[in-house]
Amino acid sequence: MKNTNFRLKTGISLGLLLSFFLNLSLLTEAEAQRRKRTYPKEKATQAEESEAPKKEVFKDGLKPYKEVIKDGAHSREGLFDVHLVDGAYFYEIPEEMLGREMLMVTTIAKTASGIGYGGERTNTQMLRWDKKDKNLLLRVVSYSNTASDSLPIYEAVRNSNLEPILYRFDIKSKGKDEKGWVVEVTDLFSKDVPALGLQKSRRTQYKVSRLDTDRSYIDTIRSFPMNIEARYVLTYAAAAPPSNASTGLITVEMNSSMVLLPEEPMMQRLADQRVGWFSTRVTDYGLDAQKASRRTYLDRWRLEVKEEDMEKFKAGELVEPKKQIVYYIDPATPKKWVPYLKAGVEDWNAAFEEAGFKNAIVAKDAPSPEEDPEWHPEDARYSVIRYFASDIQNAYGPHVSDPRSGEIIESDIGWYHNVMNLLRNWFFVQTAAINPDARGVAFKDEVMGRLIRFVSAHEVGHTLGLPHNFASSFAYPVDSLRSATFTREFGTAPSIMDYARFNYIAQPEDEGVHLYPEVGPYDKYAIAWGYRPIPEAKTPEEEQAILDQWIREKQGDPVYRYGRQGNPYDPSTQSEDLGNDAMKASAYGIENLKRIVPNLIEWTAEEDKPFKDYSDLQELYGQVLAQFSRYMGHVRTNIGGIYEVYKATGQEEEAVYTHVDKARQKEAMDFLVEELFATQDWWTDEAITRRTQEFGIVDRIRTLQVTTLNGILEWGRLGRIIENEALNGDAAYGLLEMMDDLSEGIWSELAKGESIPINRRSLQRAHLERLEFLLSEDVSGRAASSLNASQSDIRPAARASLKNLQQRIQRAIPRTNDRMSKLHLEDCLERIKKILDPS
Repeated sequence: MKNTNFRLKTGISLGLLLSFFLNLSLLTEAEAQRRKRTYPKEKATQAEESEAPKKEVFKDGLKPYKEVIKDGAHSREGLFDVHLVDGAYFYEIPEEMLGREMLMVTTIAKTASGIGYGGERTNTQMLRWDKKDKNLLLRVVSYSNTASDSLPIYEAVRNSNLEPILYRFDIKSKGKDEKGWVVEVTDLFSKDVPALGLQKSRRTQYKVSRLDTDRSYIDTIRSFPMNIEARYVLTYAAAAPPSNASTGLITVEMNSSMVLLPEEPMMQRLADQRVGWFSTRVTDYGLDAQKASRRTYLDRWRLEVKEEDMEKFKAGELVEPKKQIVYYIDPATPKKWVPYLKAGVEDWNAAFEEAGFKNAIVAKDAPSPEEDPEWHPEDARYSVIRYFASDIQNAYGPHVSDPRSGEIIESDIGWYHNVMNLLRNWFFVQTAAINPDARGVAFKDEVMGRLIRFVSAHEVGHTLGLPHNFASSFAYPVDSLRSATFTREFGTAPSIMDYARFNYIAQPEDEGVHLYPEVGPYDKYAIAWGYRPIPEAKTPEEEQAILDQWIREKQGDPVYRYGRQGNPYDPSTQSEDLGNDAMKASAYGIENLKRIVPNLIEWTAEEDKPFKDYSDLQELYGQVLAQFSRYMGHVRTNIGGIYEVYKATGQEEEAVYTHVDKARQKEAMDFLVEELFATQDWWTDEAITRRTQEFGIVDRIRTLQVTTLNGILEWGRLGRIIENEALNGDAAYGLLEMMDDLSEGIWSELAKGESIPINRRSLQRAHLERLEFLLSEDVSGRAASSLNASQSDIRPAARASLKNLQQRIQRAIPRTNDRMSKLHLEDCLERIKKILDPS
């Protein structure tokens, strides 16, 4: 067996072509006519017939194996034997693989600038090889609609879900020893098969017209015991490529991994929205219900108790699983970071102990070629933390799971080198005020290593099945995060799966306070809930009562609450926040930013680089303003906010949705008026701005203010405020009251005829423009389409706010002495007139 990376070779010898055309031109007309004639073939003698080579054919018309897989073919054994013959690729598919279900995962392996990122998954589909006459069919299998094959309705489900054919292959030969079948797969990966190439959305975005087959080719196909990895380069003609526009082309390197699924699927564990989990959802027509019912089950590794350890497990002893979860560290990883990546993996053992397992997960160095010449990171038997030399500031933790059961087959975590710059920026702006280790542009290795360990643990959590839990950080009181005792025991949030980065709440006097999130109590609870075996249950349904009881034991404790990502209206499920009070937490955070800004020049200087530029100063100053903007977003979400706390029927308190109380909404508005809408001197440090930009700081501050303003006067938020008032009357923070408070805060200079600073003038004009937007914008077909703007109270309220301002400005102009302020108010008056009377 040759362990060879196959490369497709194409092209015809130029010399042969020239010789052909030269000989053709020398033919005389007579010779040409003579060649057109046909002559009766002379009968061969019996001796000649016996000496002539005979072409073997099977009785079904297929070629002999040795005529297809010729001597000199480069071959590799595995799930299917793969052969490279004269630039063409062949799969030799064993008979027993027909009908087996496989998973094809297609990703972008390498990409041009602006087109996704290396490792981005573009498609996942379940496949099966079937034989039809002299063809093999590669079918796409779907379990989105299902029923048990023992039920009568199973046949109806099959008849309603005809499996599409991804590709049809002519069978070239029977396999070696006449077992299995040989097909050529070159065109599958070098021609335009949309499911294996660039996604439809990107084809539309970049105006792709066709695949340029002359510039597309297979790079390698590798076969392993349970998977086949195809790496191929596709070049598309595109009218609007995101980079290298002059070429009119897009080139991407794709990888399609075909993984054999277990013959016997793992038993499912049914999901519950009260515990966050990545899951698979299908429509199960076999359930005893009077409608098509959804069935949702967890994506999780197959962790099982050894038969000989079952009694120990039942007695409460920790046992090792039949098969550990193993992560290998990419050999390309810088050696000094390897221990920290490993530690992030093995931090999860504490959580698995809650599920009854010890040593459930381990990280290992990848074996050297001498230790294991067959080891490869693309082999689906191995889960790997892949290290990419890229300026992308990110890491990601995907997994590949069996659609039939949710069993996670393998996972490759992507780790981009430049994630360290992201970590530096976060740690600096969130802790430098109290933490000397964060004061600088290059951290000590042990400091950066600790940050790497945090991100490693977070990404591993995703690969174990846990999504982000954005409700986690809301469980801890703000002042508890200033306690060294509390934070050392519990970290900064109950879950490392929250986006609760580092402790920006702690103040300089809070000595010994812990700054990092850890694998926390929620994580341990969730892992136990998803992974702890229930030996007495033989079906997923039999597990449900016990799973529900585990949830109810934690009922009402915010530490064990799950809050989904992407909820824009719940102030308790926000990204990048800490603590249960956004106003109080943000006030502490702002105090720390005020401490950082005067020291930025000193803390970004490097003694060994006396001639460096100010790029680090510019970047970290931008990070300070970005962190401040996050605080404003956390506060704003309270206005028109609604808490979403998942419940189940039968719980004592079954309300899932509760409006944020009036007092807290008003407190949020007051905070924004004082901390954001009022001009702050600390924003603009002249010593920094004159070193970092020639122009634009005023507009930068304007953008901070206007972004938050527009977010308050946003259709969905205003709709929630109106509905709250309709349901709760005077107990609600009503629309007119909110708009009056906002207007008073933005236009506070009018009452006394005070001079209006430049940022305030910009903010006031933005306020008028947003009110005009509410009066005139057509929102049909957009995110707020559930709100009928023309029939709601929003437009009357916006008109009333403009009329009120019109009167106040008219009264203020005579009292205003500052010339620019007076001109500004006169201009605002004209703008309001045009808005109210466009004619």
